[in-house]
Parts: sequence; C-alpha cells; structure tokens
Amino acid sequence: MNQKLLMSRCLLLAKKGKGKTSPNPMVGCVIVFNNRIIGEGYHKGFGYSHAEVEAIKNVKDKKLLKKSTLYVNLEPCNHYGKTPPCTDLIIEENIPNVVIGSIDPNSKVSGKGIEKLKKNKINITLGVLEKECMELNKRFFCYHLKKRPYIILKWAESADGYISPHNQIKGSIFWITSKQTNIISHKWRSEEDTIAVGINTINNDDPELTNRFWTGKSPYPVVIDPKNKLNLNSKLLKRHKKIYHFIDKKIVESNHRSIKIDFNNSIKELLSNLYKDNISSILIEGGRITIQKFIDSNFWDEARLLVGEKKIENGIKSPSIRGISWIEKKINVDKLYISRNHLSNNL
Repeated sequence: MNQKLLMSRCLLLAKKGKGKTSPNPMVGCVIVFNNRIIGEGYHKGFGYSHAEVEAIKNVKDKKLLKKSTLYVNLEPCNHYGKTPPCTDLIIEENIPNVVIGSIDPNSKVSGKGIEKLKKNKINITLGVLEKECMELNKRFFCYHLKKRPYIILKWAESADGYISPHNQIKGSIFWITSKQTNIISHKWRSEEDTIAVGINTINNDDPELTNRFWTGKSPYPVVIDPKNKLNLNSKLLKRHKKIYHFIDKKIVESNHRSIKIDFNNSIKELLSNLYKDNISSILIEGGRITIQKFIDSNFWDEARLLVGEKKIENGIKSPSIRGISWIEKKINVDKLYISRNHLSNNL
C-alpha cells in the first residue's frame, strides 16, 4: 500500500482528538500486514492511551504484529509520562517496521524514540508527509520550539472596516457576522486552550467567552487588566472555574485569581506564564487595542479575519496588519481571511 496514503489515514485519525489532547499532540496510528490494515487507533485525550497503544490493542491476531508495519504521524515516545513509553510496547511486540511522519520536538523525545527503536533492529522510515504532520500539530511544535503558546488572532469587522459601533449598548454584543459564522467561531474556541481579551471588552460587552454554540470544552479566559478593573460580577467569572487574570505588578492588592506581571514587557511575561502552566495555544479575540498590541509586537502565528455584510459607518476601526498575504474563503454571506506569520517572535 502507498505510504503517503497510510500516513494520510494516520492524520485523519489524529484529527479526531482535536481540542482534547493538549498539552499532548494529536497522533494517529495504523498497523498494516500484507497490504491490509489490521489495527488502528488515535490519542483520544490527555491522560488516555497513546495512538500506538490503541492501534496494537485493536489488532485481533497479535501474532501478525511480528510481520507488520506500524505507521504513526509523530515519533513514538520513549519516556514515562501519564503512560509508559510507546517504544517499549513496539519492541515488546516485535514489530519489525515503523514509518514515522515527523520527529517529536519535545526534548524528552526528539530523536531518542527513533534511536531506541533502531538499537532494537527495527527498520525506520522517516519523513512521510512530514510537512502535513507538522502542520497538524503546529501548536505542539510551537510550544516546544518557541517556548510559548501558539497565538491566533481573530476578529470580525464590518464591510466598511469597523470592529464595533461607537454607540454600542454596554453589556450587549453587536453581531457583525451571521449565525453560521458565529457557530464556526465557537468551534474554533473549542480547539484552543485559552482565549484572551482586554479589560475594556470585559467591562463593556460582558462576554461569557464560552463555546456555547458548539460542543466540547470552553477555553480558559485570559483577561489583560493592567489596573485591576475587572468587574467581579462579570459573566466569565460565573461561567468558568478557572481564569488567567493579568494585572500590573505595581498593584499592591488584588483578588486571589490575579497574576502580576510587568506591563512594560507584558506580552512576553503573559506568554511565559501560560507556557509554564502547559498552555499550548491562545486565541486573541479582542478588543482592538489588545489585538493591535500583539500585531505590533510581532507575537502572532495565525490571523483569522471575518468580514460581514453589515456597514457600521461610525465606529471603532479594526486592527491593522501590513505587508502580509491573505487566503480568502467564503462562509455563507461572510468572508474569512487567513494569514500565517512565519517570522513571529519567540520568547
């Protein structure tokens, strides 16, 4: 069977764990004997069995493993974490061939799993659909290589370039895009660890910051609040068991949820704190000042701009990114523009 086709199957399986595996990667595994898939599995969520374990478990006739090839989109682990090393199980089952999409960027693994398998005379094929494998786990790679969460900027703007009207009623939300697009936005939330907004967005709009239009977990809110002005009756405090509330380190008193940072170096400190807490992705949703600060500091990896049909005519101008190219897509009556930043800052 075609190696790329089988690796594509691994990636398809791996995607089933999207939004559930962090801080672990999404991994799928396929086991083949005589050009026939005899077992497959994927990592269902953090703390659950790894993909290789699931695939081996699903092989009915274990005797066939000694003559089979195992395909996996990420290097098998060789260290103890929530589960035992996958390399040990592969060696124990005498699987002679292993095809790997990409090397694991985690320093605890990074080549060591491959080395261990080779020492046990297992044939290794590396780099099949490597680019696609790395793209699937872009959050995981960013976390380990850049030592910070993967940063996604997301905002909606009107057809005439405004992010919200000046006369917006306090505590209300002005929907720029359609209901279908709003559902997709909430799906995006379910795929990330955290969602960040500035204090003006919290106090003016009083958002829930949940993915109530979609299934799955909601991201942890990150509130950027230099002067500690967070309203303790805010909806997000009622909807979430945990939030990250960043205030200026100069403030003497603060509530028990607060994290004090130096706002002269706020983005780096904020990202460093999230990295230390095993947060591998952050969705920056607003408002304009917060998004623009990440843009100006060149701390962003991906931008998602939604443009609706409505015109506001007099409002708050949307954030501005210059010198980049956009990929345009259509969502119902709205437009989605996506861009990637390949020169984003590290910590």
